[in-house]
Amino acid sequence: MNHESVAQRSAPHPVPPTRRFRVQLSPTRRGARLARLLATEQLRSWGLPFEAGEQVVAELAANAVSHGRVPGRDFRLGMTVTASTLRIEVTDARGDRAPAAAAPAAAPEAEETGRGLLLVQAYADRWGTEPGPAPCKRVWAELDLPAPYRVRELPPAGPRR
Repeated sequence: MNHESVAQRSAPHPVPPTRRFRVQLSPTRRGARLARLLATEQLRSWGLPFEAGEQVVAELAANAVSHGRVPGRDFRLGMTVTASTLRIEVTDARGDRAPAAAAPAAAPEAEETGRGLLLVQAYADRWGTEPGPAPCKRVWAELDLPAPYRVRELPPAGPRR
């Protein structure tokens, strides 16, 4: 008997399932729009509320296209759902351009741009950046799921009746 199987049998509760979605997209406005549409449909298929996630994906994808674009290199969208959290990650090819913390208010002359991270801050419970595989960076946001949508633990494995 190996150590791993003993640890698995003695665990008091099974680990909740993790759901993952990953897609690579072109660094264009069309790619950013497709990221939003695919994320919305994936969240719907998981039975989760999609409005906040859709907005976060739209802003992070738009930033990847506007500020993280390197010709010939795509950006990646990833979403992971654990027991109580939706994590959204967008990885772009510009590791040298980390986003600054969102400013409280944009200058009046910049009303059409510069508000993406303010929206991410408003919708996400946590967000940040981290180095991706060189030379990339990953911008992530986490949204705590409302209680009715949290993934419930699986019942203990046993014979089915």
